[in-house]
Amino acid sequence: MALYVRPLTDEERTTLARMAHSRTAATREVERARIIWLARQGQRVPAIAEALHLSANTVRRWLKRFNADGLAGLTDAFRSGRPATYAPEQVAEVLATALTDPQPLQLPFGSWTLERLEVYLNAQKGIPIKRSRIDEILIAEGLRWRQQETWFGERVDPDFAKKRGVLKRSTPRRPRGAS
Repeated sequence: MALYVRPLTDEERTTLARMAHSRTAATREVERARIIWLARQGQRVPAIAEALHLSANTVRRWLKRFNADGLAGLTDAFRSGRPATYAPEQVAEVLATALTDPQPLQLPFGSWTLERLEVYLNAQKGIPIKRSRIDEILIAEGLRWRQQETWFGERVDPDFAKKRGVLKRSTPRRPRGAS
């Protein structure tokens, strides 16, 4: 039994034409629009699958979804995915710790790094969390880690310049020649 595309409205026809020939839309959207576009021109499922280098089942799936739901059927369906690993309270604790100055916590450093946060959260707060997940949480909250570190503002050690001493050039000056 052959699978056909249902009759298109004028709006669907113009949207599909734009999507099927787009160079800037997402590849999956363009591919799905091309499936419908070729089916509208009378091509059968095996010919569409061969032309677009897809399986016949993929072509059938998108034709059926379009026939049932229209243009909305061409978008990705919601997928539940894996549930969140950390409770909202734990995420809040990670954020609060990252935004807290480590000095009042009696820690031997003046600024947080992701590694220091990982060690502190694992040992002191009992939250088994990896460095990469801490980074993801901070980014999801709109915090760019490099902007949160103290060396962009005041120095961690106020006596840094005194301790550093006089700066020496790493490369000797070139003698000037006659011009």
